[in-house]
Amino acid sequence: MFPDVLRTEFMKLRRAKITWISWLAVSMMPLIGGVFVWMVADPQRARQYGLLGQKAEMAGMTADWAGYFQVLLQIVGIGGMILVAVIAAYVFGREHAESTAKNLLALPVGRHWFVVAKLIVVLAWFGALIGWMLLEGLLVGWVLDLPGWSTQLALNSVADIFLAALVAWLLVPAVAWVAEWGRGYFAPLGFTIFTLIIGMSVGATGWGKWFPWSIAPLFAGVAGPRAETLAPGSTAVLVVTFLLGVIGTIVQVRYADNTQ
Repeated sequence: MFPDVLRTEFMKLRRAKITWISWLAVSMMPLIGGVFVWMVADPQRARQYGLLGQKAEMAGMTADWAGYFQVLLQIVGIGGMILVAVIAAYVFGREHAESTAKNLLALPVGRHWFVVAKLIVVLAWFGALIGWMLLEGLLVGWVLDLPGWSTQLALNSVADIFLAALVAWLLVPAVAWVAEWGRGYFAPLGFTIFTLIIGMSVGATGWGKWFPWSIAPLFAGVAGPRAETLAPGSTAVLVVTFLLGVIGTIVQVRYADNTQ
């Protein structure tokens, strides 16, 4: 029955308004990055924009393809964590918010399949959004006529961006568990804000590579000097966090009771 469960979850996504809202939000990311690079290309123009221009200069960005890809990586490092958490909060919390959880709990299907299907939907949704962001980013960079293009640079940068997105997705099961435990949207969204703040704070210390919600910002270079590669310890932490989140969510759903 799993194919039917998975197909149903994708049908829910296709008909949801938040699907198009998230697409619009992601479409703004390359444009914002392009604006910053455009300002850095002309320091005089950057200074005319006051604090925004000063921020762009202080960020150490360069007005070339390498600098633009770095901006996109930083956007995914923070914005991606928030975006995928919002997606997960919606996918897992909507059943309770819309009073349809009772229908799922009553179906003659293993409840763990709902968890697996929803995680796959979040991955596909988030991956498609990141892919669209990169395509739009290439178009924005071409319009800006940025110097320093090379195929190797593009391939390495795209790989880094998708890796940062994968790191963010590995934290989704924890958000899913909070959504199931809190029976709605608000608990997982609050959890996301809390972990993001803690992750940025811990990332500024030497312990960031051991804290799951600090690893993506560190890899993107927004919580201190960028970690060019994921350390084996960081990878192990992410895998353990993912597995614990999946197990916790399945257990929560498995023993959930219908209170609607």
